[in-house]
Amino acid sequence: MKTKIKNAFSAKINAVGLPVVALCFVCFFWGTTWIASKEGVRHMPALQLAGIRQFIGGSLYVAFFLFKKASWPKGKQWKTILILSLLNFVLSNGLSTWGVKYISSGLGAIINAVFPLWIVIITFFRGEKLARLAILGLIVSFGGVCVIFYDHLSDLLQPDFRFGILLSLIATISWAFGSLYTKKKAATFNPYFSLGLQMLISSTVLLAVTGATGTGVNITSIPANSWWAIAYLVIIGSVLTFIAFIYMLQKLPPEINSIYAYVNPIIAVLLGAMIFGESLTLAIAIGGGVTLFGLYMVNHSMRKTRKMLQESKS
Repeated sequence: MKTKIKNAFSAKINAVGLPVVALCFVCFFWGTTWIASKEGVRHMPALQLAGIRQFIGGSLYVAFFLFKKASWPKGKQWKTILILSLLNFVLSNGLSTWGVKYISSGLGAIINAVFPLWIVIITFFRGEKLARLAILGLIVSFGGVCVIFYDHLSDLLQPDFRFGILLSLIATISWAFGSLYTKKKAATFNPYFSLGLQMLISSTVLLAVTGATGTGVNITSIPANSWWAIAYLVIIGSVLTFIAFIYMLQKLPPEINSIYAYVNPIIAVLLGAMIFGESLTLAIAIGGGVTLFGLYMVNHSMRKTRKMLQESKS
């Protein structure tokens, strides 16, 4: 009897607890990667940094699965891997890294927060029905993020930043399509082995572009600060957090797993205050409260929807 109860409890934790833990991990650590990316691109071309990061991260993934003698993708699976490589890494990661070369990390975080709204728009045009409260909650949360970073919104009026803004917007749209496509296709093959292959393919493209345009720098002239940033982005951003990201995509609905895009900017502000002594303003406090209220609206809507579905089935 005790064994059955223990097994049931463990199953419940795995079904509910682990996806939430994965979401929290993504919320926090991807928030820190904005700082690492900004530091890295100060001393080297952004696409080269993204290419090196993805090459090292992808090599680690592939080496692990080669050691485990995992089966290679077959046939149409390679088409999926190529599409995800383009969406998630060449366009999304490459362009977002390039974007923070020209704009502040705070403004980059705001633009990144648009990503869940693209999810809503894409799913709407695909004919899927979304609860009004969930949509309203997403909009309220984004409004809260804008309040938090209101000082950076003035950057939108500066022509020098517009190119970076355009790059970042394209990156968020690509990430939205990539996230939905990942959720749809991840179950057809090993998503983690695929992730490494995507990174390797993308790194080849990015480094080839850097080499062809002559914008890259000699690898021996890259300063230590950039190498430390790359190391952090590889271990935390490309390996550990991506494992948690794919796991939560498989276990949580899009409206819930997209929450990390709102929490990441808040994490960046708090870390800035603790590490660099940046002040916590009233706007941050108000914006944080508005964002959390929006997240509550999304969660409440999803719980209500699941409850209605369960009642209809019974």
